Amino acid sequence: TELFGHKKGAFTDAIKDKRGLFEEATGGTIFVDEIAELPLHLQVRLLRSLQEQRVRKVGDEQDTPIDVRLIAATLRNLEDDVETGKFREDLFYRLNVVSIHIPPLRERSEDIPALIEHFLNKHCQKLGIVSKGITPQALEVLCSYYWRGNVRELENCVERALVLSDTG
Repeated sequence: TELFGHKKGAFTDAIKDKRGLFEEATGGTIFVDEIAELPLHLQVRLLRSLQEQRVRKVGDEQDTPIDVRLIAATLRNLEDDVETGKFREDLFYRLNVVSIHIPPLRERSEDIPALIEHFLNKHCQKLGIVSKGITPQALEVLCSYYWRGNVRELENCVERALVLSDTG
């Protein structure tokens, strides 16, 4: 129901009609993170919706037209998942119009200072504090760290430092 919506009465808690994310994004772009985690039965529905540019809400008998650009992301290798049957080949080729490979953060440490600056500004504003910035020593440590969790881990690290710091 999140992606395609539902009609009132389609299931126990469906107390009113709900537009899905594809209908909400009509005329624009929808971002689907971790597309590789989508179960096979939903991959079929997604493929059909993209091909026909229509969605069918849960409990509805009619399709709703959509006009969306889909951007999908995953940490997994979809070509490998296609080979092992974990991801539909036809959906892979429908999605793979333009492929962008972004290396993990540990392979692009030159991006870390700009990301830290961004996260400092973001979280200082959110927390209502004034930051004094980051010391060169701390920056050196952060630039040499492995960052298994990539940018999300870096952001959490910056936010944690701001919350726990008593010196700004």
